[in-house]
Amino acid sequence: MPELQRDFSLREHNTFGLPAMARFAVAVRDEDDLRAALALPEGQGLPRLVLGGGSNLVLTRDFDGLVLKMAIQGRACIAQSTDAWLVEAGAGQTWHDFVAWTLEMGWPGLENLALVPGTVGAAPIQNIGAYGLEVAERFAYLRALDTASGEFVALDAAACRFGYRDSLFKQQPGRYIVTRVTFRLPRPWQPVTGYADVSRTLAERAVATPAPRDIFDAVVDIRRRKLPDPADIGNAGSFFKNPVVDAATFAALRARFPDIVGYAQPSGAWKVAAGWMIDQCGWRGRTMGQAGVHERQALVLINRGGATGADVVALSRAIQASVAERFGVTLEPEPVML
Repeated sequence: MPELQRDFSLREHNTFGLPAMARFAVAVRDEDDLRAALALPEGQGLPRLVLGGGSNLVLTRDFDGLVLKMAIQGRACIAQSTDAWLVEAGAGQTWHDFVAWTLEMGWPGLENLALVPGTVGAAPIQNIGAYGLEVAERFAYLRALDTASGEFVALDAAACRFGYRDSLFKQQPGRYIVTRVTFRLPRPWQPVTGYADVSRTLAERAVATPAPRDIFDAVVDIRRRKLPDPADIGNAGSFFKNPVVDAATFAALRARFPDIVGYAQPSGAWKVAAGWMIDQCGWRGRTMGQAGVHERQALVLINRGGATGADVVALSRAIQASVAERFGVTLEPEPVML
């Protein structure tokens, strides 16, 4: 039976370092723990929060409910064929450590997602992506508890309804609790180097034919140069999604702002760089209350020390308003506001 903790501080369990308390919390170390936690009489009728690394969360208040702190470990290559490795990990595994381990074991394919904060279980929920790769492109299936039926289910990529920083789990919040995730890592391995920062870093290092470790090292270096470490400065990574607009809207924006940064999509739409727009509105390095915009990356909001969730929300809304006024584009936050 998992231990029920009362009046549980969440400050150390969200990467923004925001103050909040939970009425109850339970560490979930396996699926039996999960079933037992959901059956606890103290938690009946209360809202639930499944918490991994807390890297995609803005806490604006105390949580009057039950926190399920996901701590399921374990990792293994469960099958391999001539065209792929199937590698499984528990939902509580730290994502970056898992990526590094797959390379050490000789199963590449996730290296572009190195140093993304959070846990394995959260990766498909957010459909994390970075430097030319999304989790959906390496996803096989996952195991989750369907709280509607009380049964564990296996969900493949189609069932997960992946989109840009989106999935079934965000569309139906609270229904599924992910316990294990299996990735399909293609063989033979092919490098993903189309992202400008990656190709530039490899060229600077005179790496003409990159190995998986070369890409991993390049991505780690880029992220450390451009993004603050949550261990040093509270933050939730990229705070806003890059908005997607149709071709006509992007053409009109480019006519007004010739230097605008955008990326053509297979659908014909364009993904506009949110960080560029925020920077153009003069937000980089600015502060409101105890929350601020990072000096090197305008897409990252930070806790300058003592910030509350209200500070972060106020800053984010001010940024949204200024971008909408200047560019006519709506920015959507990535983190969950609780």
